[in-house]
Formats: sequence, C-alpha cells, structure tokens
Amino acid sequence: MTEMLRIAGGTIYDPANNIDGEVRDLWIRDGRIVAVTLSDAAVKPKKEAKLPFTATRTINATGLVILPGGIDMHCHIAGPKVNAGRQMSPEDRRTDPTWDNLGRNVPTTHITGYKYAGLGYTTAFDAAISPLSARQAHLEFADTPCIDSGCYLLVADHQYLLEAVRDNRADRVKTFLAWLLGAARGYAPKLVNPGGIETWKRSRSGSPLDLDAIVDGYSITPRQIISAIADATSELQLPHPMHIHCNNLGLPGNWTTTLETMKLLAGRKAHLTHIQFHSYAGGDADEGTFGSRVEPLVSYFNEHSNLSIDVGQILFGPTTSMTGDSAVGYYLSRLYKTRWYSHDVEVESGCGVSPIEYKQKSVVHAWQWAIGLEWFLLAADPWRVALSTDHPNGGSFTSYPRIIRLLMDAGYRREMLAHLPRQVREQSLLRTIDREYTLREIAIITRAAPARLLGLTDKGHLGVGAEADITIYTPDADRELMFQLPRYVLKSGVLLIDNYERQTPVAGKQLWLTPQYDTDERQHITDWMDRHYTIRAKNYAFAEEEK
Repeated sequence: MTEMLRIAGGTIYDPANNIDGEVRDLWIRDGRIVAVTLSDAAVKPKKEAKLPFTATRTINATGLVILPGGIDMHCHIAGPKVNAGRQMSPEDRRTDPTWDNLGRNVPTTHITGYKYAGLGYTTAFDAAISPLSARQAHLEFADTPCIDSGCYLLVADHQYLLEAVRDNRADRVKTFLAWLLGAARGYAPKLVNPGGIETWKRSRSGSPLDLDAIVDGYSITPRQIISAIADATSELQLPHPMHIHCNNLGLPGNWTTTLETMKLLAGRKAHLTHIQFHSYAGGDADEGTFGSRVEPLVSYFNEHSNLSIDVGQILFGPTTSMTGDSAVGYYLSRLYKTRWYSHDVEVESGCGVSPIEYKQKSVVHAWQWAIGLEWFLLAADPWRVALSTDHPNGGSFTSYPRIIRLLMDAGYRREMLAHLPRQVREQSLLRTIDREYTLREIAIITRAAPARLLGLTDKGHLGVGAEADITIYTPDADRELMFQLPRYVLKSGVLLIDNYERQTPVAGKQLWLTPQYDTDERQHITDWMDRHYTIRAKNYAFAEEEK
C-alpha cells in the first residue's frame, strides 16, 4: 500500500490559496499534497468524520501553525566567491565539530542545508554565479542536503553581450541569454552594476557609474544594457524576468540611480535586489549627510506593479561581504581597512569578497538597519516583497527569525531603535510607523511571494498538487523563538525535523531553465567563444550525461 501521511488539525496559513488561519488537515502521498480538508473537529466535533484516505501515519498538529516551506530567493551559498569567503573568515568556524558550529556566516555546503532546514526553509537560490563557474556551483548544490537549489547567472558585464548591445543586435542578446541559461543551468539572468564591472576592470578607478555614463571600451551606457536585457527577457517570457543589482550599490546618494532604474523599467517586469543597499541619501562619505531616501523610492514602487524587490536587511555583528560586484568589494576593503579578494572570470564577470562588521554605534550602519525595515513596513503589497539579508552580506540567513520579530513586534522594534545613534532615532521613518506584520504577511514574504516571483507553481503553497514542502511551528508570543525552532519540517513529504529532532537528510533538486531559441544563431556564439575563451565552446556547456 502506498504510504499516506496525514497532518491533522493544524492551523494553516496558505495565502496563495486564501487560507488564513483555518484549521484543516493535509494529506500527503508520493511527495505531493493530495488533499486539503477541514479537520475532524471543524467538520463534526461530536462524530468521527469520514476520511478520504487511510493514513499510514498521522501527525497531530492541533494548536500548531502550518506554513509552506520557506524559499530564499536571494542568497550566496555556492561558487568561487563563497569558497573565498570561507577561506578568508576562519574565525567564523569554531573548534566544536558539531553541525551547529561549522560556520555561521559562511557555513559549509552540508551545514548550509541543515541550517536552512532547521529554520523551515526548503528552497534557496544563489544570486550571482559566473557562467564559467556554474559547474562548480551545481556540484556544491548537489552536496547541499535538505533544500532544492538554483542560481542566477551573471550576464550584465559579459563581453559577448556588451558587444551585442554595442552593435544593436537585439536578436543576439536574446539568443545568447536563452543559450546561456540552458548551457550553464541558470534559472534567471543576473545584472550586477551593469557596465560598472567592466569599467572597474579597465580603470580600477572605483568611481560611480550612473545610467548614462559610458562603459569603457564599448561606447554604450548602463541604460542601454538594462534596456536590452529587459526586452530580451520579456520576449523569452522567463518565469523570473531579470534580477537587478543596481549601479552604485552602497554609495551615498545612490537613491537617484535606483529611481532612474525603476523608471527605465516602465512597463517591463523586473526584480530589484537588496534594495536597502540602494536607498541612500548623501553626497559623500561624511556620516552627517548619510541617511534614508526610502520614501520617494517606495512611493514609486507602490504605484508600479511591474517591479518586485527583496530587501537585503542588515543585522548588527560580524559577517562577510561577497558580491558579483568587484568594485564594491574593493571599496569596502578600503573603507574598513580589511583584507580583500577579487575573482575575475575570463570575459564574463568578477566578484569581491571582504569581511566586515556592522556596528550598532555607527551612524551609517544604524541607518542601513533602519532603511531595510522602512522598506518592509512601507511597501504596500507584500506579494512583491521577499525577505532576505543578501546572505551573508547583510547578515546570515540564520537571522531571519529576528527580522520576523522586528516586523511583527512594533514594541521590540522601538526598543532596538532607542539604542541607535540620535541622528537615526530622530530622523528615521521608523519612529512613526506602527505597522506590525501578520502571520499571513510573513507567510507571503517568506513563502508565497518568492514562489510566485520565481514562477514556481508547485512551491510556496499547500494546495492539491503542490510539493509537500511544509513547516509546522509551535505558536509563541516571542516570534523570533517561534520561527527559530520549527517542530516539524517536511521536504517533498519526507520528515527532516520530527518533533524537534533532526532526521536523515534527503537530497534536494536542482532547478534551472532550458529556454527555446533559434539554434541556427548559436554558431556566432560558438565562434566568438572559441576566439576568446581558454576552453572550447563545446566543452563549456553541461554535457547531456551531467544533467
């Protein structure tokens, strides 16, 4: 007989199916949800209800809260930059060999999977993988248990694409993106500081690059690069259109570049990532001019449904900055006078890695903390918002429960604000915001919205046919404690956490796209790669047996 698992009597929050705190049963078979029914108590409190199936095991979830498995749509957990981060931060790894202590900010692949599962997360996407390094990243994903995984491929400073934009060859931009996603197993195109990486590689000036600045060597602008990729992804109808790390990340006054990028994307879907790092006032490095410009940005965002964001919330404490933006890594290393690593990949992209620490007494760091929360609390539509720390750039993903508490508990938020520098206490919009997220809204920004924004139709919800990625929490007034310690976690119907106890891990799936394109156009890509790469084009893509 096929095994059937029944989760009985739990209080379900499933926004995608408009279930908001209802007591229902879930039935699971072969890794999928096969029925969602009103619980026995809700249907017939005095008589035994007729069940649609016979359960081989029943989990009594009475009084517990049931959510879909969490989805982290923007993190850094694989590839060269992450391995460099592990090597550069040996202090992050303690001598205790237990699974809980093998790296907090940059854990090993194996521990990454366990830690995600231990929070109730079952899917994660690395947000910046160089296509030439994708094979290594996917090998690391295969070594990361308990979660499904995928990656976004760095494309905005790929020299083939820059040449296609320069030559006004929209057809080549489209074909290249489609071919690249399939060849390197990517899930979405990632734009990082479009044109800025190439300019920095050539000049090392580290100067800001606005949308209409000229990209060294190509006589094109970031505006043209973004527009060309936006048009191509729209025509390809990708499930997640494009993931944009705007120009001038982290620089005072960068909010104007962010607003111009939003306006440039009018009428075309796009996701702006770690928006907190792109919402700064100021014109120089003087702390007195630094501040928040969330208000005009979120006002535009609220009025334009083509845009979505993840926040990139920072948490105070030590962490490791790792990004596909080499210039930012260099800038941070000089700012904090710390060690730095740059990884330049062929003609494709680069990355910068540098250990940093966010300090509560720092005016700039306190503003960054406040700016992220302003975005969460002022964005009107949670369906276009995803929770993230840009792990580990703003802090570890293990800090998500603390962020949830900050969003759900205005009193706790004010208590934290009271300990920040006076400038932030008196000027941040947080002092006037009373909004508290509901459990439904938390379920949206951590589950339902990321699934919808990524086009994952069988994730982020608990309807019939959905993958049985499920988290069951014990309610607690301390929301941080509640979300830190799920009672049960299921991945594809298999229990990873059973009554708080870890079980044998399961292997997750790897997610990628194979967009359709005109294969006759591929020859130009092949010829170009054979001229410019150290490997032949025929050896670049994943072989059939590797899939």
